[in-house]
Amino acid sequence: MTSRLDEYISGRDYTRLRKLIYDVAGISLGTGRKTMLEVRIRRRLKALEIESYSRYCEYLFSPEGMRNELVHLIDVVTTNKTDFFREAGHFEFLTSKALPEMASAFSERRPMRVWSAGCSTGEEPYTLAIVLSEYALEHPGFDFRILATDISTTVLEKAALGIYTTDVIQPVPIDLKVKYFMRGREPGSNRVRVAPELRRLVNFQRLNFMDDDYGLQGKVDAVFCRNVIIYFDRATQQRILGKLAHYLVPGGYLFVGHSETLHELNLPLDPVAPALYRRTYAGV
Repeated sequence: MTSRLDEYISGRDYTRLRKLIYDVAGISLGTGRKTMLEVRIRRRLKALEIESYSRYCEYLFSPEGMRNELVHLIDVVTTNKTDFFREAGHFEFLTSKALPEMASAFSERRPMRVWSAGCSTGEEPYTLAIVLSEYALEHPGFDFRILATDISTTVLEKAALGIYTTDVIQPVPIDLKVKYFMRGREPGSNRVRVAPELRRLVNFQRLNFMDDDYGLQGKVDAVFCRNVIIYFDRATQQRILGKLAHYLVPGGYLFVGHSETLHELNLPLDPVAPALYRRTYAGV
C-alpha cells in the first residue's frame, strides 16, 4: 500500500523530470503539466512493478535507469497524434506545384528524397509513399526515397509493421485503400496492413532532434515536420529548424503544421504559403 504522498510526483521530482526531459528530448513541460506526466509515467510503474513515483525516480536517475529506462520515459512523454492525409493540401501542393518545379533535379534519374521528421506511427510517411507512387505511375522515370524518423522506439516499431484499424485509414480514398492496404485474414477483422511494396519504400530510423549530429547522408528535397515544433520552446525551435534547413537542398521545401509559425526565427527559409517554406539559395 503506497502512502498518499506516493500517489503523486513530488515537486522536487517533477522539477528533476522536467529538466531531464528538456535536456534529452527538448520538450518543455510547464508547471501545469504534472498531472499529465503522472498519467503517462503510471504505465511505466505498472510495467516495472514499481509501487510509487518516488521509487520510480530513484530508479530512473540511477546509472541502470539512465541506460535502460530513459528511452521508455521519452516514449511515454512524447505525444503521437497523426492521421493519413492530414492537412491534405500539402500533398496536393507537393505533386501539383513542387514536383513539376523541381523536375529538372530528377532528370538524371536521381531519386527524390523526402524526410518525414517526427513520423509517429507512420501515417504521414505512408501517405507520402502513396502520393509519390501515384505520381510515379504518371511520370515514368520518376523515383523517390522516403526517410521517416522519430524519437520514440515504440511508435517506430508500430510504424514499421504498418498495421492499422479500418477507422484509422478512413481518410484514404477508396481506390487507394484497395490498392495499398491488405485486409486481415481473420473473419470480421477490422485490421488492415500496408502492402509490402509500399512498406519497402519507407526507411524508419530513430532520431532525437536534440542530437548534435543527425547522421543523414546527403541532403533532401522536402522535409515534412508537422505539428512537432509546437512542443519545443522558441530557442529549441531555432536550433532544430536550423538543422532541418541545413539538410534541405536549395529550393527544397519545408512543410510544418498549420498551427505552427516560423515568425521571427532566423532561418534560411522563405515563406511560400501558410505552413510552407522554401530553402533559400543565398549563402549555399
